Amino acid sequence: MSITTSAPAISPQPAPEVLEHAWPVRLTHWVMAAAILVLIGSGWRIYNASTIFPFRFPDAVTLGGDVQVALTWHNDPGVATAIAWHFAAMWLLAASYLLFVAWGALSGHFWRDFLPVGPSSFFRDFVAAARFRLAHKLGEYNAVQKVFYWGVLALVLVMLVSGLTIWKPVQTFPLEVLFGGFQGARLVHFLGMAGICGFLVVHVALVALVPKTFVAMVLGRVTGPPHVSDPVAEQPTGGEAA
Repeated sequence: MSITTSAPAISPQPAPEVLEHAWPVRLTHWVMAAAILVLIGSGWRIYNASTIFPFRFPDAVTLGGDVQVALTWHNDPGVATAIAWHFAAMWLLAASYLLFVAWGALSGHFWRDFLPVGPSSFFRDFVAAARFRLAHKLGEYNAVQKVFYWGVLALVLVMLVSGLTIWKPVQTFPLEVLFGGFQGARLVHFLGMAGICGFLVVHVALVALVPKTFVAMVLGRVTGPPHVSDPVAEQPTGGEAA
């Protein structure tokens, strides 16, 4: 009489996490990042020449050359140089922004990675993040990230439109009405800059916490160990990406 034994069942191994970025996303990301940094530095020098609020930015963190040298040679605190940098970076930002938006819409990147999202999921993930209990899955965006990315895309658009209004107030006069006049456009432009600076601080901090995201944005693809579910840290997303 033969005795047969069945082999123990082997549970399938969970798949590793994967984060991929297509080359148009990586190219436009780095071009926009460089352009925004130049715009911030040169914009602060321009702001110092005609302030809105009772403070100025230290010359050391602005872009426009050495102030004393510029005053000696051109009787100008580097504002002309800052404006030249500002315009060059503006066109670079506009071109890369339009390319990024076109690619995101046509490739499905926006609909696949940044949607769906709603107030309830944002509030839930925001509370979890504030309590340091929001799980991160490589290659997936939680509701807070989705809202922040949509927000910074909107801010860049506002900056481009308000900047155009400030640059050509007569030729673009109807746009000026949207901001409540020339000074209103300057105020919106400044506040938009502050919002983008805040986003950059949070963005860089999150990249420092999850450095693989930086590798993916440089090389295009990165893998991580399989995600281990934590019922305490994770909350159901109701169909939305965590």
